[in-house]
Amino acid sequence: MSDFLLELRCEEIPARMQAKARADLQKRFADKIGEAGLRAGEITVYSTPRRLALIARDLPDQTEAVSDERKGPRADAPDKAIEGFLRSTGLTRDQLVERDVKGQSVLFALIEKPGRAAQDVLAEAIPAIVRAFPWPKSMRWGAASQTTESLRWVRPLSGIVAILGEDLVPCEIDGLSSVYETVGHRFHHNGVVTIGNADDYCEKLRACHVIVDHAERERLIRDGAAKAAADAGLVLVEDEGLVVENAGLTEWPVLLLGSYDPAFLDVPEEVIQLTTRINQKYFVCRDSSGALAPNFVCTANISAHDGGKAIVAGNEKVLAARLSDAKFFWELDQKKTLEQHAEKLKDIVFHEDLGSLAQRVDRITTIAAEVLPELVGWPEDKARRMQPLLRTAAKIAKADLVTEMVGEFPELQGTMGAYYSLNLGEQISSAIRDQYKPVGPNDDLPSNETGTLVALADKADVLIGFFAIGLKPTGSKDPYALRRAALGVIRLIVENNLRISLKKLLGSVDFQRMYETRDGVNYSDPSSEIVDFIIDRLKVQQREAGVRHDLIDAVFALGGEDDLVRLLDRVKALQAFVETEDGVNLLAGYKRANNILKKEGWNDAGAPVMAGKDDQGIAQTGEEDPLSMVEDPVIAKAVADMAQTPHGLTYSPDPAEADLIAALDAAEPKADAAIDAEDFEGAMAALASLRAPIDAFFESVTVNDSDDDKRAARLALLARIRAAVHKVADFSKIEG
Repeated sequence: MSDFLLELRCEEIPARMQAKARADLQKRFADKIGEAGLRAGEITVYSTPRRLALIARDLPDQTEAVSDERKGPRADAPDKAIEGFLRSTGLTRDQLVERDVKGQSVLFALIEKPGRAAQDVLAEAIPAIVRAFPWPKSMRWGAASQTTESLRWVRPLSGIVAILGEDLVPCEIDGLSSVYETVGHRFHHNGVVTIGNADDYCEKLRACHVIVDHAERERLIRDGAAKAAADAGLVLVEDEGLVVENAGLTEWPVLLLGSYDPAFLDVPEEVIQLTTRINQKYFVCRDSSGALAPNFVCTANISAHDGGKAIVAGNEKVLAARLSDAKFFWELDQKKTLEQHAEKLKDIVFHEDLGSLAQRVDRITTIAAEVLPELVGWPEDKARRMQPLLRTAAKIAKADLVTEMVGEFPELQGTMGAYYSLNLGEQISSAIRDQYKPVGPNDDLPSNETGTLVALADKADVLIGFFAIGLKPTGSKDPYALRRAALGVIRLIVENNLRISLKKLLGSVDFQRMYETRDGVNYSDPSSEIVDFIIDRLKVQQREAGVRHDLIDAVFALGGEDDLVRLLDRVKALQAFVETEDGVNLLAGYKRANNILKKEGWNDAGAPVMAGKDDQGIAQTGEEDPLSMVEDPVIAKAVADMAQTPHGLTYSPDPAEADLIAALDAAEPKADAAIDAEDFEGAMAALASLRAPIDAFFESVTVNDSDDDKRAARLALLARIRAAVHKVADFSKIEG
């Protein structure tokens, strides 16, 4: 057993690519040597800006011998067929074995593959891994780059270290041969570093100011930044993404504290944070009161003789220039009102078939200020008070997209609009800030009603517009983030307890008037399709929350249920019920009743479908008018008898039958009243009272009695059970 070291050295590997490169190297190495029958005990990968390294522990000295048996043609097959098989196996005719297969003599090749030395396997694997490595972006270099067959790597490959145990694994890639030597830190070490084996790799490089382990560098940056801030009486604003990025930019991280002119704090802190983070990769700090401090922590890649004073001074100078630009943009943007900025939106195309951003703003304003106040059921005086706020917020919500600051930092869309609209009041300012929320499943919701309705209108417009022109998501492709918009609609409605009909929201706009921007565009009313799309997203969301998707189907199958709050209340009550003993038994009884009704041709409306065809030979599907059979003599007699006898029966019911009728008489009005009051748990409790009578009915009563009157009445009783249950949910959709 031996340990193997591989180092692939090059110029600066972008920090954002290093994590995936480590994972790719580990997988491809394991797969490649595995194909040859070699297995490592443990594989560890490292990365720095200048190298990608792998250590594989406990590799066997050689692979095991393998016996391979291959079936060939029949022994009497044409010579060409046998010759082709011999070429593919590398054997001669006398080395083949004949065996009887189903009465025919068939040729077999028994190929013995001897074990191979691990060094030979690795020598073949390394070039193959390098040549097929899946960098997101790569390059060619030197004279060889004139041909597309030349090597591609993220940056020019400059060195290969490949050592098994203490022996060099000889391999060559485009004239670059494996060696024992690597290099240390670019500034702290001159000359080469000779590596003896995998065990001394990390420590020898550490002695040359290179920390190979990326996780160790991340820990040094995390702890060092916090200490640099604390030593100055400040608190570091934690940023794990920045920790990882700085670790990918340095081989010997040193954390230093710098400062900038406090006058820049007049600029919104989000701007300062983005300027320092995105442009300079600095951490920001807060003072003891929680306010943003005019300080930053930077990560150097060198231990300077002056303790880093010159490095800090240089970084302060660069940051001052960046912050000066930000302050200029901040002051320039405020020379115009958001209404004036919004005039430029007409020159920006949102989508060629959906018009400009100005037209999109008009649609959002209509939905937010005219459609939604009525749908949420606000009192007339509240709606009248809120409409001007909604109209103003929606009209200027997208205006900051054309400001200088958002042009520099697109991440600040909405945020800058909120700052620039502070003079219009908190309701409008917060609505502009929150218009894109929620962006993800854990994102906060808008903080007020104005923001909630503007955000809902924004997402509704996206869904309506792109579905109307047929650009809905397909498979894993969702270029317009419509799934995210649908999940946003769900969260805005459900978590704010908005009693909104989705069909009225999505079908309340005039598609031709609001969405058509040019001739020849085929617009369609997508409201039903979007409702189905949102329900599918709801199933995914609720499944992650532990709610069964079949229960959502069971409630939604009733039809007309597009109030998400009420739908989920039904589903939660249903899930709690079907997990009880009463629920399990009632579901079993319902399914037994439903199966009998289907077998007897009773449709969901409770009417029988006779003989499969009508008297004109037209096939019956079970979806016909439930009154279509009233002229049938049997049905007409049953209807007449039911009008003249107790419970509509022409005979004395069995005790279990009478008990079930009485239980239904008692349960149905209770369930109806509970449903009307949206007390779905109460409705389930009322239905639970049917469990024992249904069980007793099936134990002692024959439904398909030879007496036509009894048979018809008992089928009608089963249909009544089904109808009672369907007022809560379609139990036929429930699994189990």
